[in-house]
Amino acid sequence: MMRRRVPLLTGSVLLPLALAATACGGGDVSAGGGDKPLDGQTVTVAGVWSGSELKNFQKVLDAFTEKTGASTRFVSTGDNVSTVVGSKIEGGDAPDVVMVPQVGVLQQFARKGWLQPLSKSVQGTVSSDYASVWKNYGSVDDTLYGLYFKAAHKSTVWYSPSALEQAGVKPPTSFDAMLKAGHAVSDSGLAAFAVAGQDGWTLTDWFENVYLSQAGPEKYDALAAHRLKWTDESVVKALTTLGTLFKDKQLLAGGQKGALNTDFPGSVEKVFGPQPEAGMVYEGDFVAGVAKDQFGKKIGEDADFFPFPGVDGNTAPVVSGGDAAVVLKDGKHRAAGMKLLEYLASPEAAALWAGQGGFLSPNKKLDLGEYGDDVTRATAKSLIEAGDTVRFDMSDQAPAAFGGTKGVGEWKLLQDFLRDPSDPKATAAALETAAAKAYQD
Repeated sequence: MMRRRVPLLTGSVLLPLALAATACGGGDVSAGGGDKPLDGQTVTVAGVWSGSELKNFQKVLDAFTEKTGASTRFVSTGDNVSTVVGSKIEGGDAPDVVMVPQVGVLQQFARKGWLQPLSKSVQGTVSSDYASVWKNYGSVDDTLYGLYFKAAHKSTVWYSPSALEQAGVKPPTSFDAMLKAGHAVSDSGLAAFAVAGQDGWTLTDWFENVYLSQAGPEKYDALAAHRLKWTDESVVKALTTLGTLFKDKQLLAGGQKGALNTDFPGSVEKVFGPQPEAGMVYEGDFVAGVAKDQFGKKIGEDADFFPFPGVDGNTAPVVSGGDAAVVLKDGKHRAAGMKLLEYLASPEAAALWAGQGGFLSPNKKLDLGEYGDDVTRATAKSLIEAGDTVRFDMSDQAPAAFGGTKGVGEWKLLQDFLRDPSDPKATAAALETAAAKAYQD
């Protein structure tokens, strides 16, 4: 299908990319003797991205350089953004901009006084071009610190069309129908699901989708903030529902033991690799990138998705993740860093990555024609249309000790539950004990 191009740099979208030299709370923006407003400036950006993600983000940074004259330097933090950025601040080498992948880390940075509030220009763009939920997740105590540039749709179940066709089933629209379809796939010779139990974060995503649909957004928000205890009956009910999948050896590739020995890339390989073992794999829109880049699958033909189905007749959930750009107060070129955020807030910047794949933008002004294939367009449309019903990944909102650390907290306890899902009440109690300690700390 031909991609439809539209002029993106019109009117307000030109932003203050006129980039008048107005310092955003410090750090001079000087012309540097050149003919572009930020000549001579170098904006240091820190983030977790590597590989194809970094390659595509670099194209965005290069376009910013071309437009403004500012050079950019990307510093990889690995997964532990908080520790790396903290040590750089203490060492007097703070980056100007950080791409923060967790709401909890953004809140931690803000409460430590590390962040610069976003400029009026960025605030205006976020208010007009993003659903308010994205503003809320970027704010701490009613001050906007984070601009969500890249989003993930984490309510997608990916499947092999040939596997479902062979089993004689169509993409299901309810959780019970999904398990029923899974049994049909299993009867036709493949396991239903490849579950990446070795990576605890995938299990938190399973739980969050079931919980959001079953318990609703208000309880989801309360549990995410630990205003609701994990011993609440709604948690036990969601674990019980999830346990119907986890305890069914027909549905899991390799059974529980096999799932616990499968990491995320391995789960995608079990569905889309050269020797398929399963018909479906649940995870975010980024599954498409692995299926396409590593296994040569054509998205929409060899690999497709259906929305994570609603549970007990309730609305289908839309769980998201994302990377928020923040500006550090201690960055040497933080004013130029703020100009980078003004650029990242534009549809122009988002379009540069959207066409490459592996990217969704929460910006409503980005034309869906900028995405490179119909499946990605459908995923992006679902995310935008969900509006304020979108809920951010719950574990990413939690303190890292509970929701984001290998071998402890929610990751480990849900792995234990996958191993033995016979006692949801005991699992809920263990989750509450770990949460209470982490939120108190």
